[in-house]
Amino acid sequence: MKTKKLRAAVLALAVTATTILFAGCGASTGSDTSQAATPTAENISGSITAAGSTALQPLADAASKKFTDKNPDATITVQGGGSGTGLSQIASGSIDIGDSDLAAEEKLSADQAKALVDHKVCVVAFGTIINSKVTGVDNLTKKQLQDIFTGKIKNWKDVGGNDLEIHVVNRPASSGTRATFKKYALDGMDEVQGVGLTEDSSGAVLKTVQTTDGSISYLASSYLWVSSNDVTGIKVLKLDGVEMKSDTVSSGKYPIWSYEHMYTKGEASGLTKAFIDYLMNDKDAKTIMKDKGYIAIADMKTSR
Repeated sequence: MKTKKLRAAVLALAVTATTILFAGCGASTGSDTSQAATPTAENISGSITAAGSTALQPLADAASKKFTDKNPDATITVQGGGSGTGLSQIASGSIDIGDSDLAAEEKLSADQAKALVDHKVCVVAFGTIINSKVTGVDNLTKKQLQDIFTGKIKNWKDVGGNDLEIHVVNRPASSGTRATFKKYALDGMDEVQGVGLTEDSSGAVLKTVQTTDGSISYLASSYLWVSSNDVTGIKVLKLDGVEMKSDTVSSGKYPIWSYEHMYTKGEASGLTKAFIDYLMNDKDAKTIMKDKGYIAIADMKTSR
């Protein structure tokens, strides 16, 4: 009888030990799964550089600061230089993200463009701006706009304004803003040479138009729709009676806009992928987009 009782006690202890063992394994597995599903900030680290479009630069700057606040082990350097510069640098592999207002196929060879992966992050519009010394003009037809930028019309009085010489402010050939304006506003026509700029800087364009009597150029909504930017001394013109606003752009009524692209050489990974995913999907990033004068692609009712 004592032997039977002893065997029963040993069996009970074995069952209890086995139960504890499996329970412990189950708790460990559950913990690992939770950590894998929700990566923590310390998992995102490293250093990357994004360069190119100055129209996209305000968003890239603001978003990178917000992103690195959340991920202090990550460093993101944002540079301008123009869309052409961003595309050539990403094609050569010298940067991690190439920012561009236009598709890679429009600037690079077919083989170079094929090696890149396109990430469309938002939409930006481009408005025609004039120096505030020009009076009597708040709207141009597309034909008038083309005649001014190709040098056929040389005085504001010829489009209903005051007697003041027109000075066209150009953008460099590397500029994606220039390529977009040429395509959708000028129907491919070449601009007349005006006040030359030595670098592709939207900020320099703004200052030049502000300080040059009779001048005209074009600027991204990321510089014109932001209340903190100093846009005194200029006027933004309507095109064929249509004002450049978020709803006219998203509906397709206002035609001068482009997608903003972030290109990577091959599929994005690591910090590069985390940052692009943040820009395209995070609620904070969507708020930054709106505050900085961009339109989320999801809000567009038209496409190209």
